[in-house]
Amino acid sequence: MRQKTHKRTSARINRSRAGNIVTMFFLLALGAFMLLPLVFVVSNAFKPLDELFIYPPKLLVNKPTLDNFRDMAKLMNQSWVPFSRYLFNTVSLTALGTLLHLIFASLAAYPLARHQFPGRNLIFSAIVLSLMFSPAVTQIPSYIIISDIGLLDTFWATLLPAIQYSLGLYLIKQFMETLPNSVIEAARIDGASEWRIWASIAMPMVKPAWLTLIILMIQSLWNTISPYTYSEELKTMPQALSQILSGGIARTGVSAAVSLIMLSVPVITFICSQSRIIETMNSSGMKD
Repeated sequence: MRQKTHKRTSARINRSRAGNIVTMFFLLALGAFMLLPLVFVVSNAFKPLDELFIYPPKLLVNKPTLDNFRDMAKLMNQSWVPFSRYLFNTVSLTALGTLLHLIFASLAAYPLARHQFPGRNLIFSAIVLSLMFSPAVTQIPSYIIISDIGLLDTFWATLLPAIQYSLGLYLIKQFMETLPNSVIEAARIDGASEWRIWASIAMPMVKPAWLTLIILMIQSLWNTISPYTYSEELKTMPQALSQILSGGIARTGVSAAVSLIMLSVPVITFICSQSRIIETMNSSGMKD
């Protein structure tokens, strides 16, 4: 009885109805405020030109229209290469880049996290140091390397820099260090190889890490504008759309439609994956 009374008293103290209501309204207001940029992008894509040039700009559209998307389709049809080619390049780069980066990053992260070997700390320090440099800093050395190995103006010139990004290696390595030693040792005693442990034990247990990495990579690669390709048939959709938008202020409506298209894939990916990330984070806490 004393325990039940104590629990009820603490519940009344820590979970007051007024506090819950205030917290709920605060979170709703914060969520609505964070949603405003997305609503503005969607609204702009369907605004006619006269509404796009209104100052101060209005959040919602008054007279929705599809003219911006029709104009974008006309401009894309006038290009040297069909729009489907740009879309194919972008989807191929995003899918292959994400998959290969996940495989190589996890394969490199596993020995760094679960094995002791000479130079381990030095290698990891170099990985952490590489995170300090933005892609713009390493663009010239990367260009020289890609040119020297003869991959300039090829599909691999865009794909290889995406695979070697060190963020995924760092993220998965930090998660793999938290794996219970008892589970790994039990698998080794049962005769499982290191490949089997990586594929059947380590990767499923660090699902929050690689699901987050997938979202980050899709968001990055979907909007990639490669400086290593010049041929029109190798360009991605963001490159083609950026060329269209170079027409100036007359293409403001097309620019709004392009912004919505480029934003849609990362947002949809995150919406479809967030429940899985939260679920795996809640259920992945294991202790020795």
